Amino acid sequence: MAQYAQSATHAEPVESAGGIANAAPLGLSAFALTTAVLSCVNAGFIVPSTAVNIFIGLALFYGGGVQILAGMWEFKRGNVIPATAFSSYGGFWVATAVIFIPGFGILQALNSAGTLHQALGLFFLCWAIFTALVFLAALRTNIALLLVLGFLFLTYLLLTIAQLMGGNLVTTMIGGWLGIVTALVAWYTALADMLVSANGAFRLPVGHLG
Repeated sequence: MAQYAQSATHAEPVESAGGIANAAPLGLSAFALTTAVLSCVNAGFIVPSTAVNIFIGLALFYGGGVQILAGMWEFKRGNVIPATAFSSYGGFWVATAVIFIPGFGILQALNSAGTLHQALGLFFLCWAIFTALVFLAALRTNIALLLVLGFLFLTYLLLTIAQLMGGNLVTTMIGGWLGIVTALVAWYTALADMLVSANGAFRLPVGHLG
């Protein structure tokens, strides 16, 4: 989901690949901000759960559209893991927004059929499985990225359990707090990558494993 973060001893700005700059900080930032907003709603932090629609605009345009673009740029740079992750999670945000937009009628149809929680449980479960796959693929990148993916997996897992328990509020709140932690770690990783790409005044450790 993130660019393989650069070495903390790198003294020069990172050259662009094929004329395309490093898109990982953009993708991570879009992911982090959208995750933070929806997770605050799930956790009941600052805003109540009834304010869930606040995330729709972000999910469509920033977490969705912008993150998909970042994924395409990472494909162009030949970075398969961040490209796959950014594009996929961008698609997740668009799909999630569509579920909650009344005009599509998805939420209403599932509610009417009495299958809303089971359907959302399956939705989150499949994303948890995908996240586990990305985590395994990223084992030789860096600790910061693995923490993002690890916390994201736990977030999806808790949201899956909450929905399969009929929308259990406590479990949803725990998933929300895990999502907030995920967003904070993603922002940290984005900043670390930006500092290297822009030859910033200092560096943040990411724990290289490769």
